[in-house]
Amino acid sequence: MALTLPPPRSSYGTGDHARWYAHELGWATAGTAPVRLPTGLSFDVLDLPAVAGHAVLRRVGRTGPVALAGRRMWLLVAPGAADEVPELLDWLEWGQIALGLSVIGAGGHITAPVPPGAAGGPPGAARWLRPPGPRRAVERTLPAPACFGSSGGGTPDLVRLVDVVATECHRARLTLARTHLAAGRSADQPWAFS
Repeated sequence: MALTLPPPRSSYGTGDHARWYAHELGWATAGTAPVRLPTGLSFDVLDLPAVAGHAVLRRVGRTGPVALAGRRMWLLVAPGAADEVPELLDWLEWGQIALGLSVIGAGGHITAPVPPGAAGGPPGAARWLRPPGPRRAVERTLPAPACFGSSGGGTPDLVRLVDVVATECHRARLTLARTHLAAGRSADQPWAFS
């Protein structure tokens, strides 16, 4: 029988989430209820449907930090990467397709996920699926465009990650459309083929 251990408890309480981000990671924070993490400074974010995000994680393997916020997933990428994503989507021929994907860069923010091992947080609060590592180690694991240097540790470059994200977002939208189509078709109505 395999023994499973819970994640270590953080010494930071519910009210100290901002302090954890500042002390452990060196990230700027804003606000207190909820704590927000400004984007464009230490990271940018690919914001996609969680169902597509789970498929991305299965296909890509290693990524930078990843958080789950309700039905959305946040993949952290290198700061400045959000500016590159629209052009990458066009170059990869995904630019004219509605994907349910958005990017959050300079001037934006995300609600800070509950720190790993910390108690508290409201029901449905964002949680880390792949938490950030200690200070400065995070920057080496953030997917970045090749022009920004290699993203170390086997993390995919931004082009590969965006291509997989776009593919999985598109698959998720097609699956949802098929489900709605099948649910709206009456049981005695035959399928139409052209």
